[in-house]
Amino acid sequence: MEEILDGILMLWDWLMSNLIVINLVLSVIIVFFQRRDPKAVWTWLLALYFVPVFGFLFYLLLCQDLHKSKMFRIKEVEDKLNVSARSQEDYFKRHEMTLEGPMERDYKDMVIYNLETSGAVLTLNNQVTVFTDGEEKFEDLRREMRKARRFIHIQYYIIKNDELFDSLIPILLKKVQEGVEVRILCDGMGGRFMPKKKWQELEDAGVKVGVFFPATLGRINLRVNYRNHRKIVVIDGRVGYVGGFNIGREYIGKDPKFGYWRDTHLKLHGDAVISLQMRFAQDWNYACKENLFRHAEYFDIPHSAHEERRKVLEGKRPPLGVQIISSGPDARDRQIRNNYLELFYKAKDHIYIQTPYFVPDDAVLSALEVAAKSGVDVRLMIPCKPDHPFVYWATYSYVGDLLDAGAKCYTYENGFLHAKGVMADGRVCSYGTANMDIRSFELNFEVNAVIYDEDTTEKLEKIFLEDLKNCREITRERYRQRSLVIRVKEQCSRLLSPLL
Repeated sequence: MEEILDGILMLWDWLMSNLIVINLVLSVIIVFFQRRDPKAVWTWLLALYFVPVFGFLFYLLLCQDLHKSKMFRIKEVEDKLNVSARSQEDYFKRHEMTLEGPMERDYKDMVIYNLETSGAVLTLNNQVTVFTDGEEKFEDLRREMRKARRFIHIQYYIIKNDELFDSLIPILLKKVQEGVEVRILCDGMGGRFMPKKKWQELEDAGVKVGVFFPATLGRINLRVNYRNHRKIVVIDGRVGYVGGFNIGREYIGKDPKFGYWRDTHLKLHGDAVISLQMRFAQDWNYACKENLFRHAEYFDIPHSAHEERRKVLEGKRPPLGVQIISSGPDARDRQIRNNYLELFYKAKDHIYIQTPYFVPDDAVLSALEVAAKSGVDVRLMIPCKPDHPFVYWATYSYVGDLLDAGAKCYTYENGFLHAKGVMADGRVCSYGTANMDIRSFELNFEVNAVIYDEDTTEKLEKIFLEDLKNCREITRERYRQRSLVIRVKEQCSRLLSPLL
């Protein structure tokens, strides 16, 4: 024990003796060797010089860009191997593919952008079911898992060892016994409290388990950035799920701290499910070093989907366009953020936003301010309580900017709001795992479904308007009356917003 304490003291003395040199080296790295937003650069420099020891430690924990290009080089190449997307681009360029409804009128350029930047194939024969309640969503998931005949692929940012996960395990074990392949992928940070013994028991029973960026020191994970925040389930290539719910008792409203959990999750039938499956496969391949693309059966389109596609092509059923878009530190473009920008700039009548965290970059904030000042009805809905205090107070700070621009802002008072989505003009919407913050735009792996369909968008907008009944509006008067303590929290959090 004394040797350990002596070692710690020696390390401390070394840090104190070389602090100026360390800060200088890190400053050079931040300024000259990392492509960062200038605001983030200045924030890190201030942290290094005004909080020297802790600034250095925070840098080691949060700012690990030195090897990012090497970490994700293989992943970036893999993401570009999408023959279907390239073929669809060719069709568009040769004007051989026509679009209908909102896709043709206003969003064709966005469709092409998603194709070129992230290989997001536009699929037209889809059906969408919306879930806003955790109990209903997971009951439907259990029902679909019981129908599985070939495979069940599960990916969540958070998987907790509680009653919700326990309700899924018997179904998964039964399916494994029936010969169904089951894979579970969890993020190393989000799943840090899952006992290794539990994972081992599942693996011994035949379930394949993967962890994205696992912890290196027990439950201590030094990689705070680059977390896989995606939530995807694909069953037999027939049905897929994507949205905000994780696996934990709070997501079904059983945590007194949060109360009712208001979230949004989408259930997809049709060709878009294969796009979700490809996204899962890419993440699984990277985390587990198993190439799922060698198994064509995982990407086969079910017979029922072929029938629905035929109906769409013959005009017997209206098309429902969906693109599965993803973003992360492995990509050169911030696809989800840029899609939000497209939606904001194209909006003519209204923009509805639901997000638990609103920490926009300058481009997003400016786009919303311009829209609001141009007469577009911009409405933002955020939670009434924080689960991450710094992020919450930074959110509250940016709310003030929107109010000054003429937007309307609301706090959801009936529990905790975790839904993540944008709806524009009753025609197009984007829902999934991405928050409206810099972390989701640049540092986390995210996935959204962009839906070019008026019926689905109007349904989500009706839900938004119903949610307003459980909201309290943040008026300009109410915002100006906030206490000095809240103002200080806002300013401190906003100063740190490039790092949150």
